[in-house]
Amino acid sequence: MAFKEISVKELNENVTTLIGKEWMLVTAGDENGHNMMTASWGGIGVMWAKPVAVSVIRPQRYTKKFLDKTDRFTLSFYGDDKEIHKICGSKSGSDTDKTAETGLAPVYSDGTVYFEQARLVLVCKKLYVQPMDENCFIDKSLMKFYEEKDFHVMYVGEIEKVLVKE
Repeated sequence: MAFKEISVKELNENVTTLIGKEWMLVTAGDENGHNMMTASWGGIGVMWAKPVAVSVIRPQRYTKKFLDKTDRFTLSFYGDDKEIHKICGSKSGSDTDKTAETGLAPVYSDGTVYFEQARLVLVCKKLYVQPMDENCFIDKSLMKFYEEKDFHVMYVGEIEKVLVKE
């Protein structure tokens, strides 16, 4: 099955369900190397008069090095199938070939990578990167997510393409 490009305005998904329940793969890299990780935190909206997606990555994640050295990344969604996420959410690409282990087929396009098995792909161009700062948390109860002080780095990317499985 091939992908069809649609306008971001045609994206008719509940973002809370999409990210929070379905989960996503955050992927960056190219033909010379890539990595992906499962994420269930993030957002989709509008900033700077552009459609954007926000992904947050902890500093120790292997995927972060690929995000930092490339201009683009993808967020891809796979429906209710959590098998991919069992591997991509529990193993590091630094010592596991997650592409081979999951059987995902990479598609290299637009300076980044996504996978043929996805049902929905957001191709994003980085606009803003900011490490979260402990002093900026108003609700201190959120510190329970950062016992090791490994605050996420926030990546805001302009959604350049929305691809849906035909």
